[in-house]
Amino acid sequence: MNRRRADAALAVNTLIWGGTFVVVKSALRDISPVLFLALRFSLAALALGVVVAASGREARRKFGQEGGAVAAGVLIGVLLFAGFLFQTLGLQYTTAPKSAFLTGLASVMVPLLAALVYKNKPQFPEVLGVLVATAGLGLMTLEGSIGSMGKGDVLTLLCAVAFAGHIVTLGHFSSKMSFEVLSVTQVGTAAALGLGLFGWVEPVRVEWRPSVVYAILVTGLLATALTFTVQAWAQRFTTATRTALIYTLEPVFAWLISYWTLGEGLAGRTAAGAVLVLAGVVLVEAKPMQSRLHQ
Repeated sequence: MNRRRADAALAVNTLIWGGTFVVVKSALRDISPVLFLALRFSLAALALGVVVAASGREARRKFGQEGGAVAAGVLIGVLLFAGFLFQTLGLQYTTAPKSAFLTGLASVMVPLLAALVYKNKPQFPEVLGVLVATAGLGLMTLEGSIGSMGKGDVLTLLCAVAFAGHIVTLGHFSSKMSFEVLSVTQVGTAAALGLGLFGWVEPVRVEWRPSVVYAILVTGLLATALTFTVQAWAQRFTTATRTALIYTLEPVFAWLISYWTLGEGLAGRTAAGAVLVLAGVVLVEAKPMQSRLHQ
């Protein structure tokens, strides 16, 4: 029952995140990316801090007793912020659906990264899946001469690496430590990094339009405070690989929402590349699923 609930909760996360690609891309016309992240994570950290403060003495005591969880949360928060930093910067130079599909490569990377961390040799379906997804990535992003990639594509690919590390690391610690501590600490770390970087990483700009305020509220409260608390809880009952599989729904939601709201679609060669990326994800995830079904 807990596993079914965890999977359902993670699926809701993907719906929320899929919808934020369009919201964030619209907001970035009027606010610099790192400042946006700083405000997003600061709002989320403040909201989670209020929840912990109102939860009673027992919840607050966990932060003093679980030093290991705090340290783990800091590491997870660094990976989380890196993922969003590269993704947000990349969104300035690529389309929302393209960003979503490239971010989806994190799902392919998760089992390979987990194999590297836990010293497990990658299986043939995993290697084949990476090759297929890489071919899809080429169809989606390469323009002109072979080997060229857009700036936004490269940044978003780095985002996928960071998010894969985040899923694997969170999965490792969530079953052993308090998910509340991991959630608050990772979001707080991301907020601190954003506040420390936005002043000198880029020229600061902001025009307080309704779209900017709306994006900060939606991403801060729903797509950060809520979703990453849910993920920290859910990964206690499911694996990192299964989490990655469920998260492949995110680019599908992003593609549909982007098409309905902005008219941005993936046509021709780019659409074929997107299909290959998802095929690579399925190849990587199919063997672990089949193994569980036969156990």
